[in-house]
Parts: sequence; structure tokens; C-alpha cells
Amino acid sequence: MEIWLNPSCSKCRAAVTALDEAGVEHTVRRYLDDVPTVDELADVVARLGVEPWHIARDKEARAAGIDLPREPAHRADWLAALAAHPSAIQRPIITAADGTTVVARDAETLARVISHGTGQPGGPATA
Repeated sequence: MEIWLNPSCSKCRAAVTALDEAGVEHTVRRYLDDVPTVDELADVVARLGVEPWHIARDKEARAAGIDLPREPAHRADWLAALAAHPSAIQRPIITAADGTTVVARDAETLARVISHGTGQPGGPATA
């Protein structure tokens, strides 16, 4: 399991704690230091089943000057902008070994991805 995080984010720290408590092996990627490529972002967006603007943090995107139309014709522009300004990427993003990917900002979503790491339906309800 891999978790993309910003260590100063409380939701990221809570997600790591929940993974540790559940005994789920995971790799931490500090995406502000190890910036995802456009291809990696495209892969994550595809696994999430969303558009790139759905994983953008609005406030940070505006601060970075990302002012693109939220339309499929601008998908590549969004991916490039997020790769250029990783602080605008929503967090934490967790990918389980089976490819299940979530933006784990709430306890229910976090429990769902933990279940993919433990093999236990539902997983623990921690956040």
C-alpha cells in the first residue's frame, strides 16, 4: 500500500496512524518532495474514476494560479498543472496493492482502503 501525504496535514497523519494500528504495511510518499509525474497523476485519476480537477485543493490551486476550465478538453492541462504545483493535490491519496485508490479524508473511506490491505471486510473504523 502506498500513501501520498503531506506530513503537516492532520488527515494524513491520522491516515498513517490508522494504517499502523491496522498493521497494514505501507510506503509513505511525501508528494511535495517526490512530485508525481503527469503519467502517475493520470493513473491515480483513472483509478479513482474522476477528473483531475476533482483531486485539486481549490484554495491551493487558486494560490498556484491554476485557473483552468473544468472540462475534458483541459484534462491534460490539469494534469500538467498539478504536477507543476503538487501542493494543489488533494491528500492523502492511498493506493492498495490491488489497485484500489481513495482520497482518504474521512473514516469510512480510510476503513474501506484498509480492508484492502488487511483482507478484512470493512476494516477497522478508525481515522
